[in-house]
Amino acid sequence: MKEVRILDKKFRELISEQAIQKRVGEIALQINRDFVGSEVIFVGILNGAFMFAADLFRKIDLTARITFVKLASYQGTSSTGTIMELIGWNEDLVNKNIVVIEDIVDTGATLERIVNELVIRNVAGIKIATMLLKPTAYTRDIPIDYIGFEIPNNFVVGYGLDYNGFGRNLSEVYTLVR
Repeated sequence: MKEVRILDKKFRELISEQAIQKRVGEIALQINRDFVGSEVIFVGILNGAFMFAADLFRKIDLTARITFVKLASYQGTSSTGTIMELIGWNEDLVNKNIVVIEDIVDTGATLERIVNELVIRNVAGIKIATMLLKPTAYTRDIPIDYIGFEIPNNFVVGYGLDYNGFGRNLSEVYTLVR
């Protein structure tokens, strides 16, 4: 089992690069089927979703655009509970089909904020794609349409997720050991 050290913490591999890439391909196939003949705007949530968004978007065979918003609620290894919008919306989304691309959904607070913002913008429809879901931490009722992997409620890094800014470049997902 692969392990890495990031700053003062040790992490063990949870999901391999091969498993991630296989699952991204499966999600892309499903999205392509669900939206055949439609125009779609993908909204990636920065910073964490950038790797998932890039890998997924390259496999999309639709008339599609991608844009990004940046929201933050983490500091260190725990959520601050406060979501700060850091980079706003700059696309006309009225009557558009939207696929939100998230790196991880734990409580769902960030997801709820994004969905509320999209509803205000009168979009035609909203689908949610997340690479990781922590079902025991999820406290919202927003349906998640495309899930890469369900994981325990542990802190994870890699594949876009970070610990104090480090570890995003790892091709695998790692879970905190100590």
